[in-house]
Amino acid sequence: MFSPALRAALEQAIAGAIGERFRIDDASPASGGCIHLSWVLAAGATRYFAKINEARFGASFEAEADGLAALAAAGIAVPRPIARGTVDRHAFLVLEYLPLGPSSSAGFSALGRQLARLHEHRGASFGWHRDNFIGLTPQANARHASWVEFWQCERLAPQLALAARNGYGGPLQSLGEKLLDAVGAILAGHDAQPSLVHGDLWSGNAGFLANGTPVVFDPAVYYGDGEADLAMTELFGGFPPSFYDGYREVRVIGGGYPLRRLLYNLYHALNHLNLFGEGYRSQAERMMERLLAEVR
Repeated sequence: MFSPALRAALEQAIAGAIGERFRIDDASPASGGCIHLSWVLAAGATRYFAKINEARFGASFEAEADGLAALAAAGIAVPRPIARGTVDRHAFLVLEYLPLGPSSSAGFSALGRQLARLHEHRGASFGWHRDNFIGLTPQANARHASWVEFWQCERLAPQLALAARNGYGGPLQSLGEKLLDAVGAILAGHDAQPSLVHGDLWSGNAGFLANGTPVVFDPAVYYGDGEADLAMTELFGGFPPSFYDGYREVRVIGGGYPLRRLLYNLYHALNHLNLFGEGYRSQAERMMERLLAEVR
């Protein structure tokens, strides 16, 4: 349970954000998430959703709040950030509480259209105004005029370097070196535009309100190719055909997407290798072999 200092800090942070007294009557553990402890904080009928972890996660919470604010500004339904802070060796992020309901074909279609409209929001270059996180891994977002250079320098190269530091050498690194050189050939002819992307869109980071309105959370935003979001929706399953039908109502998915999907999902396979270990090594190596076979 919360320490007295943490409880007081949460109450004070929420009160400061909403401009009125807030005292926690009940704190209930919330399901979901594998990184932070999640709680529903209640004062009468008023509820907030809180993420709590060690103080070292303060930067992650700051980046999450920044990403949620960017998505909200683009018209995407998200849990609104309320307050964040650090106290008593803990960091916390308080969000709007959104009670989720069941999914439906119509809801997934609306989610697809919502994602496509998000991808219509454009930046001047690829990247973001700050680095953030993909899961627990720092995600570099230095700005680039070239999408090829961004994917080489800010996505694949850092993951391969981290894998090397984690002891994953041999074929993974030799394939990785060749793959870095091949990114330009793989993306040749593809007119990627710097679109605002969620960055970590799998089924666990999307839901629906009781009225069917789609909501997303836990972003890793940047300006990149919108197809990178689409690719991740297919990496772990969970998105039905109605989602892609909805997306296509708003935006065209370009020819050659299956090959680009493989390239974009390689980033997440490498990240899972670095986060969760050996079980993802063979998957990442097979993906690189398939990509290289297409450009030989």
